[in-house]
Amino acid sequence: MIDASSGTGLTAFRIAVPEADLDDLRIRLARTRWPDELPDTGWAFGAPLAYVQELAGYWATSYDWRVHEARLNAYPQYLTEIDGQRVHFIHAPSPVADALPLVLTHGWPGSVAEFLDVIDPLRDPGAHGGDPADSFHVVIPSIPGFGFSGPTRERGWDPARIGAAWGELMQRIGYPRYGAHGTDWGTRISRALAVRHPDRLAGLHLTTLSTAAARGPADADEFPDLDTDERAKFAESARRTAAFSDQEFGYGAIQSTRPQTLAYSLTDSPTGQLAWLVEKFRAWTDSEDYPEEVIDRDHMLTNVMIYWLTGTANSSARLYYETLFAPGEPGSAMPWARSEEPCTVPTGFAVFPRDTFLPLRRLAERTNNIVRWTEFEHGGHFSAMEQPGCLVEDLREFFRPLRCPGAASTRPAS
Repeated sequence: MIDASSGTGLTAFRIAVPEADLDDLRIRLARTRWPDELPDTGWAFGAPLAYVQELAGYWATSYDWRVHEARLNAYPQYLTEIDGQRVHFIHAPSPVADALPLVLTHGWPGSVAEFLDVIDPLRDPGAHGGDPADSFHVVIPSIPGFGFSGPTRERGWDPARIGAAWGELMQRIGYPRYGAHGTDWGTRISRALAVRHPDRLAGLHLTTLSTAAARGPADADEFPDLDTDERAKFAESARRTAAFSDQEFGYGAIQSTRPQTLAYSLTDSPTGQLAWLVEKFRAWTDSEDYPEEVIDRDHMLTNVMIYWLTGTANSSARLYYETLFAPGEPGSAMPWARSEEPCTVPTGFAVFPRDTFLPLRRLAERTNNIVRWTEFEHGGHFSAMEQPGCLVEDLREFFRPLRCPGAASTRPAS
């Protein structure tokens, strides 16, 4: 366990939201000024009025923050300052002393709550039908600007800087060697960590391939030996990337260019914050009509609550702007999709079919040392919430041969 008084710069932290903040939330929800809506449009124009009204009503009258606050507080949490920025993290050590440390990094519109269903199976597999030898000491930081690590107070917090901060964080906790897992922005942050400290990383596990979004149909021509199935995947990847750019990326264009303007409405209106985030939970999950088909409603609302209660709609959106305008980076319609630095750390990839993009192994292998590639039948962008069992098992199997220092950097792909 961390000794918060040992001079490490780590301070114990518990979430304790004032009751007045919860009362204010309920009043604001009750006083929502609702927009009009065209008939029979479904989700085509965005989150449907009837759905958001029902969900906001549930949030105000049935959702119990205290239950979920207690669930978060069941795990030790800490604050520290790195490079002038407050950083919050959950630290859930394993009962197995020599477990492998593992840092999990969320993205947008996620939070540390995104990983709640995987913490115990990872830290104590013996109590969840697994082998204790697969145990992890779990570390889950809030990205600077997100939740209890927010807001950011200066320019420059892009994925490279955050990756460097994670390296410092793991050193402060006392973990010289560890694994990393990332999704969404957590992919870029985890890769930045691995590129900066390849000697410290036992392995890198990802669910989002950032280069996939930037590549077009011509990519297939770079690989003359593609079989029929691979060519079909390249075509499907190009189709989905184009559809995302044309139909889904409006949120990212705003957050990459004018986050401050957007922040006034999201910070003032909980219903606005709710609709802004929940629309993505529906669009990016393996659901058809409503995100609750695959994600527990209260779990989803807990993610929304963290943004609302901490007032970090603005600072979390700034990650898009900071990445788009990072020094030395040319502009891009999709700032996380630029070409990547090569990463030599052994890398595993878990592909969930309804994620925003279709990752392609041939592309991943150009800049990553891919040693495991797993394709699942179900699941979308929020794998830890939608398919926690699959994610946990893939993490266990990927890291199993990499736990010991000096483990082989490559092995037959699974």
